[in-house]
Amino acid sequence: MDLTENTSLPYAVRTELLAVETDIAGQPYSISVLKVGYSLSLPDGSTRADGTISLVQGPKTILVDTGGPWDRDFLLGRLREKGLDPDDISIVVGTHGHSDHVGNLGLFPGAKLVVGYDISQGDLYLPNQLAKGQPYPIDDHVSILPTPGHTGQDVSVLVKGTSEGTVLVAGDLFECCTDEDTWRDLSENPAVQEVNRQKALQTADVIVPGHGGPFRVHRDYITGI
Repeated sequence: MDLTENTSLPYAVRTELLAVETDIAGQPYSISVLKVGYSLSLPDGSTRADGTISLVQGPKTILVDTGGPWDRDFLLGRLREKGLDPDDISIVVGTHGHSDHVGNLGLFPGAKLVVGYDISQGDLYLPNQLAKGQPYPIDDHVSILPTPGHTGQDVSVLVKGTSEGTVLVAGDLFECCTDEDTWRDLSENPAVQEVNRQKALQTADVIVPGHGGPFRVHRDYITGI
């Protein structure tokens, strides 16, 4: 469990892993974590890592991150378990350009692709305001938010109206539930990432991080303020 206090706010923030790691019901959108990512430091200084893969289902079918290319058969199998083929995916979001998050984009040539701040449909690149700090709305319930810091063009997917409240599928904005000792070493711009992490902790009820299971955000209001 992590505890973060910001004295400018009337509450302290606690985070804890969700008891159920894989499925979050909702209306009109539900979220399934198809693969819980991981990141393991090895004795030789290398890291074994793979990104979390999430599926957002509702009026649009949205895949958030695709894992590494080594996940190809795994991903196709998990989609089949959901009754889906690659052609059924409306939108694929790569939260950032690292290979363990966008390694299978080629499986979805018919989908709208969002990779960082680039949004394309086939060879047509679509205008958006992500680079100017503005969200890219999918509909009234889902939007893509710019959340840079880990890289210069990170995005996260915000989903409203689930059984767990507002969910942020955050890529590597958060490595895992208890990443306070690790995320800064992996960040291109820790100051910017810290700002976006604090915004997420103030607005999301559940966060799906890039390399771990979903976690709940508790805001404990401080008496006497």
